[in-house]
Amino acid sequence: MLTMIAIGAASVCGLMLVLWLIHLPIRNAAIVDAGWAGGLALLAVIYSVMGDGWMPRRVVIGALVLYWGFRLGFFLLLTRVIGHPEEGRYVELRRKWGSNIALKFFVFFEAQALLDVVLSAPFLLAAIDPKPHFTALEIAGVVIWLIAFMGEIVADAQLRRFKMNSSNRGKTCQLGLWHYSRHPNYFFEFLIWVGYATFALDAPYGFVGLLSPALILYFLLGLSGIPATEAQALRSRGDEYRAYQRTTSAFVPWFPKRG
Repeated sequence: MLTMIAIGAASVCGLMLVLWLIHLPIRNAAIVDAGWAGGLALLAVIYSVMGDGWMPRRVVIGALVLYWGFRLGFFLLLTRVIGHPEEGRYVELRRKWGSNIALKFFVFFEAQALLDVVLSAPFLLAAIDPKPHFTALEIAGVVIWLIAFMGEIVADAQLRRFKMNSSNRGKTCQLGLWHYSRHPNYFFEFLIWVGYATFALDAPYGFVGLLSPALILYFLLGLSGIPATEAQALRSRGDEYRAYQRTTSAFVPWFPKRG
């Protein structure tokens, strides 16, 4: 197992090194977000290939993460990197960091690689689980994943369609799922990780996999997710976004309050 972790860590650190080098000439650090998703897919494939658990289980967990990781990675490349200026979050980081920005971003990129290794615990646990049958928890995990994955696709599509309309420039999307949550994409992202953890829960030491959705929730609610995104939204949209905050749930989709 340690060999698998070491190979996985080296692979994803190498991936982030390449992306850091690419980000220097294009001056768009948002490529790290696509690399974060791609790194998790890479780890899932490595664990699925190298693991000694029941093969159908390894195939299922590998396929779920691979499909999710590449969809999200390509989506982020198309919407945040290729043909786009650097996101306000990263522009703000450059402003705050001041000097030695390239080195600081290198540390930031590699920290994302190490985060991938920690978050990949459910994939590893499922890949080494020897039970020769699927359990009720694994079926439940797949069902949760499917619901969350579809929700994330719908939320992303609604936001992209809103942004493609030039008359909506500078406005806040409040259509579809965005009418019930200010960040439905983040909510369904968290739910995807609940699915992974549920799938791995019956494996030996499966409870360790619960750390992954807990960390995702912490990052989304308290660190780099909603706080950073909303700070940028307030800088760019001001009072309109403040009104949206007053009426609409920040995370869990729910009926909006009266204005």
